[in-house]
Amino acid sequence: MATTVKGSFCMREILIRQFLEKSRLGSAERIVLPGDASFRHYERIKNGSESFILMNAPPPREDVRPFVKAAFFLEKNEFSAPHIFATDVENGFLLLEDFGDALYSSILDGNHPASLEDEIYRRAIETLAALHKITPPDFPAYDDAMLLHEARLFTDWYLPYAEIELGEKAKAEYEDILLTLFASLKKQKPVLVLRDYHADNLIYLPEREGYKKVGLLDFQDAVIGSPAYDLVSLLEDARRDVAPALREKILDYYLSLNPYLDGKIFRICHSILGAQRNLKIIGIFTRLAVRDGKRRYLYFLPRVWKHLENGLQNPAMVALKTWLDENIPVGKMRQENR
Repeated sequence: MATTVKGSFCMREILIRQFLEKSRLGSAERIVLPGDASFRHYERIKNGSESFILMNAPPPREDVRPFVKAAFFLEKNEFSAPHIFATDVENGFLLLEDFGDALYSSILDGNHPASLEDEIYRRAIETLAALHKITPPDFPAYDDAMLLHEARLFTDWYLPYAEIELGEKAKAEYEDILLTLFASLKKQKPVLVLRDYHADNLIYLPEREGYKKVGLLDFQDAVIGSPAYDLVSLLEDARRDVAPALREKILDYYLSLNPYLDGKIFRICHSILGAQRNLKIIGIFTRLAVRDGKRRYLYFLPRVWKHLENGLQNPAMVALKTWLDENIPVGKMRQENR
């Protein structure tokens, strides 16, 4: 197995060099950048005063075509998605515009005035508001089947990890409750949902104007769904806390930019998708730890549980809250690395 992995790595390196040679960057400096939860890898390619980002997304585990499609749509509509300079779709390579290092997460983790935090979150909301005014393109629907498939990650991965056994009746009740909740999402006009719209995937571009100040980095999983989803992703961040007062302020700001929305229905949908997303993330982070050996993701579970529990306080969520209370012992919640 070790020989196979080493051989695959060497072949991948040869393909990268060939890709860079075709872009006249064969002698450029290559700087490895931190990875994420996917199988993608990134490098900064520096050639004199020029700088690019290399996305290395090895098939068949990754497919760059959805990213290319979404990037073209976003750039065409004047959003700050990285320009694509070169592609090798078959081998999973993209040469992208380099937005720099001013990630939202870097800004928020450093010493910063409260006014800057307010500013960058407001810009992120303005970007979503602008995006939601555009007729959605031909992307997959974030329908009941996809939402439920993701919610099953909780029962398929977290519950075995927590040593909780559920009968078929309890599993069926869980899914029936979720499907009933998802029916409320159909009361909203569908929009383009980027799905991973949070501080680690946004970059601040202060030299640009308006919503273009927000650089978008991760959108290959874009779908058509509820406008509430990306707000949940932004405000219920699995990796950092957003103050409750700021969350409310940002939600109110979004609604003020979209006066046609029914605020009560929107907040119910926000709670529903918050529950779905947090259940999914608990499952995903557990899978990353158990299957892929990335146990650092277990560190975030208490925060995600807290997001879930807070969202369940909405009266519309009483059935799901009751199910969790009856089937998940209190001592099994909020578990970290064991």
